[in-house]
Amino acid sequence: MNIEKLSLEEKIGQIFLIQLEENEITDKTINMIKKYKIGGIILYKRNYQNYKQMVELINKLKEINRENTIPLFISIDQEGGRVNRMPSEILPIRNASKIAATGDINIVKESASIISKMLKETGISINYAPVLDIKRFEENHPIGDRCYGDNKDDVSKYGIEFMKQTMNEGIIPVVKHFPGHGTTKKDSHFRLPIVKEDKQTIEKEDIVPFKKAIENGAEAIMIGHLEVKDMDSKYPASLSKKIIENYLINTLNYKGLIITDDLKMLAIQLRYTPEEASKLAINSGSNIIMLGLKYKRIQNVINYIIKEVKKGKIDISKIDNSVEKIVKVKEKYNVNDNNITGINIEEINKEIYNLNKKIN
Repeated sequence: MNIEKLSLEEKIGQIFLIQLEENEITDKTINMIKKYKIGGIILYKRNYQNYKQMVELINKLKEINRENTIPLFISIDQEGGRVNRMPSEILPIRNASKIAATGDINIVKESASIISKMLKETGISINYAPVLDIKRFEENHPIGDRCYGDNKDDVSKYGIEFMKQTMNEGIIPVVKHFPGHGTTKKDSHFRLPIVKEDKQTIEKEDIVPFKKAIENGAEAIMIGHLEVKDMDSKYPASLSKKIIENYLINTLNYKGLIITDDLKMLAIQLRYTPEEASKLAINSGSNIIMLGLKYKRIQNVINYIIKEVKKGKIDISKIDNSVEKIVKVKEKYNVNDNNITGINIEEINKEIYNLNKKIN
């Protein structure tokens, strides 16, 4: 589609991806979609009690968005292991660490295929996976068993296979958390983790899986909330022009979507207002702003960004570039607002059971 036909308000709405304020669709949710024309929703397990409710919720969101020009992203964190957002009727798949420990690339492909088919039939278009962080930290780290290994080769081999299989199944994978949590100690949900290693070491280790993902056609990269002192000692990676625009886009020649980790996380909230953080993220080169706050606050942020564009404090070309990328990906993956019927739970559980039997 031609984005020139979109108003400034429609364009800015597209770059925001939000969560549901309540575990049901309210008039306020409808307002966020119809008036503010937000680009996408992220779902959490708390939003539904069972699979039937999940399907009904997704169909309702799609239905509300149908009068808008651009279809809605429905997104989820479905890594497997403890990061599992599917309802309890569906068996959980083993975590990335256990899958990689089999040393069998076919098991990685099978896990990605099952997850992606399940999401596709559930009406979900984006999966925030795989994790490409390298396990270079202590056991109690928040990323922990979500990693595919403790070295760049294993993480690259297994993580990229997961990414490619996800794409093959028609789901948009988001590799995360660039430039890598490998040497951090803190949890970015609560504090800003710091990477103290020099840039050369980070490039030889943590950034390698992301470089290889880019070489293999990565559609989307999530930027982590972490401070890499030798790359930018002023801003966290997710708000850093040096790391996003200068390094990821210009040095690594990455042309895909760039998504922030949720700006509501305390690593950001303790230092910046949502308005400041969103403006910094956009000006740094991010295309999609994940903002899991109350709707009223998100509306304030969107109105603030509109004013900043009109004042010339945010270049309109950055907004246009982001919307072009978003629309292109939505078209490529046939993201649409059509109703879905959902998966056959018995069949998917059989597939998951057989897969898990091959993994310790």
